[in-house]
Amino acid sequence: MKSLESQTIPILLILVAAFIGACAQYFFKQGALKIIEVPIYKNWYFLAGLVSFFWVLVLMTLSFRYGGLMMVVYPAYGTTYIWALLISHFFDKSPVNLFQVSGVFCIILGIGLISFQKTSS
Repeated sequence: MKSLESQTIPILLILVAAFIGACAQYFFKQGALKIIEVPIYKNWYFLAGLVSFFWVLVLMTLSFRYGGLMMVVYPAYGTTYIWALLISHFFDKSPVNLFQVSGVFCIILGIGLISFQKTSS
């Protein structure tokens, strides 16, 4: 089994993919607000969401191509929820409460526990 050190590049790629994925969700939300007044092919937010998800797919594929282990890399994609919370807070001015902050810590703890693997010497 590959060591955690060899997972650095795949994890970094998937973290970027997670951020872009959260941005894509934000774009889709903004596009959905304009869906009645703007046709989909002219809805730049909707199109930005599609392009963003394309790049998520590319980065995920690269992450696995560079040797990312699914049990290590995929849980890191769970940070999408954290990025979405931050994007929502800073761009939509959504309030963040103690339960949401607690959830963020649970996500981080869960990712750490799921991704943990014992390296044999």
